[in-house]
Amino acid sequence: MRSPRSVAAIAALTIAGVGLLAGCSSSGSGGDDGKTHITVASLIPGSDKAAFKAFDDRVKEFEKANPDIVIKSEEYQWTGPTFSTQLAGGTLPDVFNVPFTDSQALLQAGQLADITSEVAKLPYADKFNEKVIAVAKSGDKIYGIPYGPYAMGLSYNRAIFTQAGLDPDKPPTTWDEVRQDAKIISEKVPGVAGYMQMTQGNTGGWELTTATYARGGRMETVDGGKTKVTANNPQTKDALQFLHDVRWVDNAAGSNFLLDWSGINQAFGGGQIAMYPSGSDVLTALVQQNNVDPKNYGITTLPLTDSKDAGALVGGNVAAVSPKSSDAQKAAAVKWIDFYYMQKLLDEKQAVADAKVLAASNQPVGVPTLPVFDKATYDQQMSWIAPEVNIPLENVAPFTDKIFDTNLVAEPNKHTQELYGALDSVVQAVLTDKNADIDALLTKVDSDIQKLVDADK
Repeated sequence: MRSPRSVAAIAALTIAGVGLLAGCSSSGSGGDDGKTHITVASLIPGSDKAAFKAFDDRVKEFEKANPDIVIKSEEYQWTGPTFSTQLAGGTLPDVFNVPFTDSQALLQAGQLADITSEVAKLPYADKFNEKVIAVAKSGDKIYGIPYGPYAMGLSYNRAIFTQAGLDPDKPPTTWDEVRQDAKIISEKVPGVAGYMQMTQGNTGGWELTTATYARGGRMETVDGGKTKVTANNPQTKDALQFLHDVRWVDNAAGSNFLLDWSGINQAFGGGQIAMYPSGSDVLTALVQQNNVDPKNYGITTLPLTDSKDAGALVGGNVAAVSPKSSDAQKAAAVKWIDFYYMQKLLDEKQAVADAKVLAASNQPVGVPTLPVFDKATYDQQMSWIAPEVNIPLENVAPFTDKIFDTNLVAEPNKHTQELYGALDSVVQAVLTDKNADIDALLTKVDSDIQKLVDADK
């Protein structure tokens, strides 16, 4: 899944189930002007005008530096169910993003262009974090460039914490404390859900997986090269029991139990939800789409149990190129990806330029992500843009101070979206049926998804 920044942004991706792809892919590598024309994904539909202006300003900078390339930008948000249709219909931009979870399946299906030779020309081609670039590789071939990796955290509304008499500088560190604070908030601040999770569009399964990982469980295990679906495990049951108790015992989950990524962000931005699991980069989308004031936003690491396997789910996006793009367009596309996504991580001038454009448009600068290369490079980039950072870094310190010492765990890699979709119904059942049979529901998920996994052989 993606926490759009991104969203992921992806995640935003979000990731799954919302938004439409827009526009048309270039029909050829050149126009009447003799230049190479490419279309590139810009922002999620619904982003504010300032965010689009910031993006357009970066496009102008790129075209000035590359006068032989013309960029046409298009609003874009990943959605699994329509991707193949958009690709087949020629309505996919030349440059677009897909979530980590889907990149392998898409490249194996021939739906991402092979850009190995283009990437090899980049001076940092051999400097990627191998665990990150692996999501876009098959053997020695490269089918995209990862960007914006994130770890799941716990986002919370600092203003609501204060209103409820809680200290926003001391967010909960255990699941018991999350439940306790959620109950206090819902009792003292009428109309606010102290805690909630996403439930639909595959995001319910994504967040249930997040909660399972935090307790040391896994949705899939691999033994001897064979994948076994293991959603029915003690940690997932515990995560669902926690959600059940927040809802049915504490009455602290509100009344809207059909929330996807956009929906829960909107509810959080509207002050209807005080805490929810999210990608560490979600503040960008909250500002662009939901008018959240960074001063009222906080994020901390997810509570982890004492299990040695407990960890934070990680995800991100892959900047990819349409397989229908010409060779000239592929070369231009990788130049754009390098300029827009990578140079701000590696070059001080570009990092500062990007940060200045964002800050001038009142877009958040300093939102926490994870390193595409290594932590030293990440820290250096953050030092370059320090004068432009416009979010209170102390508000995200509960996350950034701990995340680099946290066990980071990749998402399940077999039929991920189908697994997440099946788990959506389990989460919804627990929130809407006080006596939902958790064991039976998870047993069915294991059986249904295992059949899909076995059919791949």
